[in-house]
Amino acid sequence: MGRDPEVKATSEKARIARAASLVSAMTLVSRIFGLVREMAFASLVGAGYHSDAFRIGFRIPNLLRDLFAEGALSAAFVPTYARTQKEDGREAAFALANSVLTVLAVLLGAVVVAAAALAWPIVSGLAPGFDDQPGKAALTVLLTRVMMPFLLLVSFAAVAMGMLNAEERFAVPALSPALFNVVAILWAVLLWAMKLPIEQVVLGWAIGTLVGGLAQFGVQVPSLRRLGWRFRPRWAPRDPGLLRIARLMAPATVGLAAVQVNIFVSSRFASEDPGAVSWLDYAFRLLYLPIGLFGVALGTIATSGLARRAAEGDMAGLRDTLRQALSMLAFLTVPATVGLMVLRVPVVRLIYERGRFTPGDTDGTATALAAYSLGLLGYSGVKVIAPAFYALGRPRIPLLGSGLAVATNLVVILVAHRSFGFRAVAFGTAMASLVNLAFLGAAFERRMGGLLGHGLFRPVIRMGLAAAVMGLLAWLSAAGLEHVVGSRGHAAHALTGLVPVLAGILAYLALTRAMRVGEAEILWHLLAGRLRPGSKG
Repeated sequence: MGRDPEVKATSEKARIARAASLVSAMTLVSRIFGLVREMAFASLVGAGYHSDAFRIGFRIPNLLRDLFAEGALSAAFVPTYARTQKEDGREAAFALANSVLTVLAVLLGAVVVAAAALAWPIVSGLAPGFDDQPGKAALTVLLTRVMMPFLLLVSFAAVAMGMLNAEERFAVPALSPALFNVVAILWAVLLWAMKLPIEQVVLGWAIGTLVGGLAQFGVQVPSLRRLGWRFRPRWAPRDPGLLRIARLMAPATVGLAAVQVNIFVSSRFASEDPGAVSWLDYAFRLLYLPIGLFGVALGTIATSGLARRAAEGDMAGLRDTLRQALSMLAFLTVPATVGLMVLRVPVVRLIYERGRFTPGDTDGTATALAAYSLGLLGYSGVKVIAPAFYALGRPRIPLLGSGLAVATNLVVILVAHRSFGFRAVAFGTAMASLVNLAFLGAAFERRMGGLLGHGLFRPVIRMGLAAAVMGLLAWLSAAGLEHVVGSRGHAAHALTGLVPVLAGILAYLALTRAMRVGEAEILWHLLAGRLRPGSKG
């Protein structure tokens, strides 16, 4: 009997690892396609006048997407849908989803129209530096108006994703973003073949963005129909489930707004340096690979588990789920942070440097990537721990954490921007995410307890030591290869970019296994296809 808690924790860790491995595999496919999409965009458009205009034009609907569709809406909808299904049955949960979709169509439709009408002042507020370059603000306004409906499409996709995740159908929702990227890649091939001038290439890319958003929603509909769902417009603003979602979303919208506010602040400062908006965006897109693989995957699995345990009143199970998810997250993000900082130049060179993307753009993007990477654990960790507070009905705590994060970002940028330029923007964003995570962790520990103990610190220290050794080996490998093959040409880019990454991964896994880090054993068994419930980790 004395070993029951240990067996339970190990089983929970194994369940999270298995489910997260599925979502990670699907997310890996999507992120790889996303990188290919970014490579195509970099080659076609580069990192300057037209790229900056597109980035800001897409940023406006994307900020709202991150804030509502993939942020507050998902955090509030999934636990409410799960509770409705548990208490009232699947048909009631479907009716709730139809109410949400109907309200979104009306409210966000109005937002799209208003944002298109007010595009000039919005662009001017988001990127005032564009006014110094003739025609850049006008191009940004045009692109903004074209891409605003993306907000509606991706919000519908987020509701569909939340329904499937709550039903513990993880594969299709995790894979659906890949459809967006596939459409963009095919669109890029078409634009390249047509040999259009760059102004038309950028406009064509904006239109392709809308088609990709539609595909992201549409691919999930067949899975929902197999569950029995049919969309029927349902305007029921007094639906108790809808009101609960609204109550959770109100503070959650602000609670998850730190990244969006930070991006807004960052855009204003970055717009003063030609090319900086694109360098920062290209760098953060690279960071999206580990965030998506680790933070989003573990956050997706943890959200449904946390919601279920909170609904059942199983606080011990909730703590175990969160602790095991954070432990696995640290195991994955600590080496990724070190690797991205050490190999920033060869990685950026491999991914982006071709066509209109120059070696100078590589240097700018690599500099931003190094600063952003410092916050990788923060970016990913918030996606795992914030849903715990929503599941517990305490959304004001993430609100306070986000406020601290915004303040941190502002202070860093205001103090350092004059001396360090766009580097301060990336560093401020990273520090803001770490402050947010630290606050949420401390708040959970103070209110619920049992999160930071139970042997969490020692494995994390071992992970850090293994990652430091891995970083040194990866750096030596990259430097040695560059000395032999140089740094120009696709073959040299592939060798100096891929070989050190693979060597680092193998070294880290071997070192953590030798140090008896439990997550390393679980990952090793997963890779070998031998993970069983109850396996020791």
